[in-house]
Amino acid sequence: MHNPFDFDKQTQLRELAAREGQATAQAHPNIAFIKYWGNQDDRLRLPVNPSLSMNLGNLHTLTTVIFDSNLSNDELVINETMTTGAALARVTAHLDLVRQQANLFSAAWVESVGNFPVGSGIASSAAAFAALSVASAAAAGLNLDESSLSRLARRGSGSASRSVPAGYVEWGMGDDENSVARSIAMPEYWDLLDIIVVVNHEHKVVGSSQGHTLAQTSSLQAARVAGAVERFEQCREALLARDLSKLGPIIEEDAVIMHAVMMSSRPPLYYWNSATMTVIQATHEWRNQGLQVYFTIDAGPNVHLICEAQNAESIVVQARQLPGVEAIFLSGPGGAARLVS
Repeated sequence: MHNPFDFDKQTQLRELAAREGQATAQAHPNIAFIKYWGNQDDRLRLPVNPSLSMNLGNLHTLTTVIFDSNLSNDELVINETMTTGAALARVTAHLDLVRQQANLFSAAWVESVGNFPVGSGIASSAAAFAALSVASAAAAGLNLDESSLSRLARRGSGSASRSVPAGYVEWGMGDDENSVARSIAMPEYWDLLDIIVVVNHEHKVVGSSQGHTLAQTSSLQAARVAGAVERFEQCREALLARDLSKLGPIIEEDAVIMHAVMMSSRPPLYYWNSATMTVIQATHEWRNQGLQVYFTIDAGPNVHLICEAQNAESIVVQARQLPGVEAIFLSGPGGAARLVS
């Protein structure tokens, strides 16, 4: 496996960032094949089960962090909109972890822009906190390796730990020190595609962070967790064998089980809408017609259709004709979170 990017260039960018107190980083969202839902420790975001994902190379978030002693408080701009409230508080809490490590006391200007919908089940927080972690660490003069960056990103958003390494990524359980994500295969290992069928662009009312705390209120969560390790091992084996016929049923089962937990939590979380079910049913019909395609759904209504490259065009054409479909994004595997010029 070759390096996902030029490490010499990353070192140069990190040194420049440390001198200037500012840095820009890019990170990709990821689609989880085996889901993360529920924590052993909500503050540290330590998961109750291992998970496995694929970075989405065509989607990205760019985040710039500038530490400025003239600022009295952190300031946050997301997609050209000044942002306050809970979102700013969450970013400030994350920056505090960096400031503590770096013995830094300056407030920061943070500007983030993405090329995909935010808060609708396409892992926008994963990309955002992976990019924020890489950029803020560099701007603060910290020389963190990939595991340390994954650990830092996890504190902002659990799934962000998986957006730090490249390609196909696993995230294991453990304590604060060793619950980090790592690549098990580079992006070019398998030409899987994720056809993201957007049936609702709107920001979901209940975010994933709140959903994780509700997981334990479902009587189904214990059963989900009990079977998660076996599904994880089967999924990992199928992925490394590049066997979609084995991978597909596992990722569908895992997604449905997670949403069953959501729907049976107290209060319940109903992320699906009628168009979600339309896409699910169409997926089964396409498979019956000979197209090898499988669905998975993160914490939102939008459906991710996983297929190999040769089947993508036919699936996209048919998906566009389904009622309730607002947009379609297409992405293959993506690289690691990294500094950019």
